[in-house]
Amino acid sequence: MTFLSPLAALFTALVLGGMLCFAAVFAPLIFIKLPAETAGPFIRQVFPVYYLAMALGCVPAALLALPVNFSAAAALLLVILGFVYARQGLMPKINRLRDRQLAGDAAAATRFDRLHRLSVLLNLGQMAVLLYAFLLLTGLF
Repeated sequence: MTFLSPLAALFTALVLGGMLCFAAVFAPLIFIKLPAETAGPFIRQVFPVYYLAMALGCVPAALLALPVNFSAAAALLLVILGFVYARQGLMPKINRLRDRQLAGDAAAATRFDRLHRLSVLLNLGQMAVLLYAFLLLTGLF
């Protein structure tokens, strides 16, 4: 059983690292290096995969954490639920509003900005919860 906590911490760190890399490197590069008419559609294809990959990465972390640290496992489950909500609930609304915004709907622009901000805050919150789970699993908290 002593190997479960380090393995759970490893999976947690991998997900957190993936999120940080995506947010700090990959997403900005898409908009810097690709033309706007390509970047938008491309990022729409990337986000569903990103949310799914990050959620699936949390599953083994949560399962491994469950017998050794219930709080860490619960935190990881919360992160998984956040990814599911972002992928299945938030992202489709954001995409519809962005389409309406690009078509000239000013009200849609305001709602798009609000939901986009919410998605960014959700992502940052998930990173904080992952860090908390990691610290619990490593005994640093």
